[in-house]
Amino acid sequence: FEASANPAPGEVAGLPILPRSSCLTLSADSESSPSPSPGGGAASPVLQINNGPSLTGLATIATHLVKQAKKEQLLGKTAEEKAVVQQWLEYRVTQIALPCTKEDTRVILKDLNLYLEDKVYLARNNFTLADILMYYGLHHIIIDLTVQEKEKYLNVSRWFNHIQHYPGIRQHLSSIIFMKNRLFTNA
Repeated sequence: FEASANPAPGEVAGLPILPRSSCLTLSADSESSPSPSPGGGAASPVLQINNGPSLTGLATIATHLVKQAKKEQLLGKTAEEKAVVQQWLEYRVTQIALPCTKEDTRVILKDLNLYLEDKVYLARNNFTLADILMYYGLHHIIIDLTVQEKEKYLNVSRWFNHIQHYPGIRQHLSSIIFMKNRLFTNA
């Protein structure tokens, strides 16, 4: 997958961002959403397709949009990679989307840091939809980390910094600064 250095307006990593007046509408209001997400979080997003079924859930909608944009490589190239991508999409919805305590956040970052130890992307060496959705899910957590915490979770910081600089990904989110030189040796 090659992303253009300058994605077209209204695109994230080459995937279209649909205007509200489009034939596809995305809503997360309580009337169109069947139920709140587990754990009392926000209602699940719903994509209503003209003359078609509505799709419910972040991973389902994102996967549909990837296929519609003919960017299937973002879903994985091999059967194993596709399974890894689906696993991370499920993790994003079940673990990252829920309100987290400080301890939950620490466990998530610790596990993710260990997982990313020998990987460039979540699906090993290929940029996928899992990286995009995890980036958006973690942004509000990473932005609040101290310098020491960013160093403690060095692999997460490396991955996150790489993803935020991937063409077309960051969009409206603020850029997060990461130190290039370690300040603390016992992070």
